Amino acid sequence: MNRRTTPFCLLLFCAGSLHAENWPAWRGADGTGVSRECDLPVRWSATTNIRWKVPLPEPGNSTPIVWGDRVFLTQGLDGGKRRTLLALDRKSGRQLWQRELACSVEETSHGQNPPCSASPVTDGKHVFVYLASAGVAAYDFNGNRLWHRDLGPVLHKWGNGGSPLLYRDVLILFHGPGVPSSLMALKKSTGETVWKSDEVGINSPVFGSWSTPAVVRAGQRDELVMPLPGDEIGGPGRFQAYDPLTGNVLWQCAGLGNEVYAMPIVAPAGDLIVGISGHNGPTLAVRPGGSGDVTQSHRVWHSALQIPQRIGSGIIHDDLLFLSDANGFVECLAARTGEPIWKERLGGDLWGSLLLAGDKLYVSNLAGDTFVLRAARKFEVLAKNSIGEPTYAPLAPSQGELLLRTHQHLYCIGQAP
Repeated sequence: MNRRTTPFCLLLFCAGSLHAENWPAWRGADGTGVSRECDLPVRWSATTNIRWKVPLPEPGNSTPIVWGDRVFLTQGLDGGKRRTLLALDRKSGRQLWQRELACSVEETSHGQNPPCSASPVTDGKHVFVYLASAGVAAYDFNGNRLWHRDLGPVLHKWGNGGSPLLYRDVLILFHGPGVPSSLMALKKSTGETVWKSDEVGINSPVFGSWSTPAVVRAGQRDELVMPLPGDEIGGPGRFQAYDPLTGNVLWQCAGLGNEVYAMPIVAPAGDLIVGISGHNGPTLAVRPGGSGDVTQSHRVWHSALQIPQRIGSGIIHDDLLFLSDANGFVECLAARTGEPIWKERLGGDLWGSLLLAGDKLYVSNLAGDTFVLRAARKFEVLAKNSIGEPTYAPLAPSQGELLLRTHQHLYCIGQAP
C-alpha cells in the first residue's frame, strides 16, 4: 500500500474521526503528538473563538488530558506545598472536584518550571497522576482515591518534567532526574512495584532527563524506549529500550547529550525513532528491534550540529521531521536521512511541543503566541494566534476544539459557528 495517504482517503479518515477523539495522555494515546481530528480551529485570540476559560490559581506547565466529558489537569498550590489533580466539565470548564497531596519536601526547580509539570494519564475509568516528591496516585472518575505511593524526593536543580504512561496493566514513570533516578512500572490496580531500573542520577544543572518514554511496536514485541543522559565517567547519552512488562534491557543506542527534554519522536510506521538533545546536544535516528549495543547496526543517522536549546518534542509526518527550538526557529528535515529541507524563525521562545492535526502543525511560544503551519516540504504559516499570557504547555485537541493551558487560565478554543 502506498505510504502516502491520498486526499480522498484522508477526507474519509477525518470524517470518520471528527469530534470523537479522546486525548488520554501527554502527547495523546500513542505518545506521538498526532491527532486524528482534522477540523481543529486555525484562528483565535484572547477574545475570539473562545468557548470558555477558567482561571488557574498559580502558574503551571502541564497539559490537560481529556476523556469523554472530563478534563483532568495537575496544578500546584502554595508554591508546590500542595499538589492537586483537578477534574473539570468538558463542556463548560466548571470544576467537578479537586484532590490534593501534601508535599513537605523543599524541592528545587527552575523558575520557569513550576511544580506539577507532569500531565495525568487515564484509561477511561481511572486517572493516574505523578506529582514528583508528593508521590503517585490513582483516582476514579468521581475523585475517590484508589491508592497512593510515596516514591521519595526529586531534588534536581531544575525539578522534573516527565509524565506517566499506561501500558496494559502497568503504569510506567521516570522518577527523576537527580539522585536517585529510576524508571519503574507499577501495577495500575494497586500501585505495587512490578519492576524498577535504577538509572544514573547526577544533581547537576547540565545533566538529566525530563523526557517521557514511548512504547514502540517492533516485530512481535513492544519496546519501551527512554532517552537517558550519559554517565558520571563521560559516557554518551543514549536511547535505551526495555521490555515494558519486565524491565529487561533490550538494546541501547548512543548519540544523545547529557540533557534530554523531548519525548522520543516515533514515525507513523513505528520503524524509526528520533531523539533530540537539549543545550547544544546532538540528534539521532534509530531503528527499533535490535539487541544489545545497536549504535553501529541500527543507528540510521546522527547529527552533532549544535542547537542552543531544544525542549519541545517534534513530529514525523509523511517522512518529514519537524522540530522547534527555544530560539524561535522551526525546521523541517528528511526523517530518514536527517538532511535539512527548511528552517525559519517564527519568533519568541518555542518551548511547546508540536501538535499535528491533518496537515497542520501547532506550536506555541512562551509569550502566548500559537503558530499554525502547513506540515509540508514548503514553509507556510497559516496563522499566528495571540493570547498574551505566558504559555509553556502544548495544546490538547478535544472534540473539534483545542484546550490551551497558560500560566493564568485554561482556555477552550472553538471554531465560530
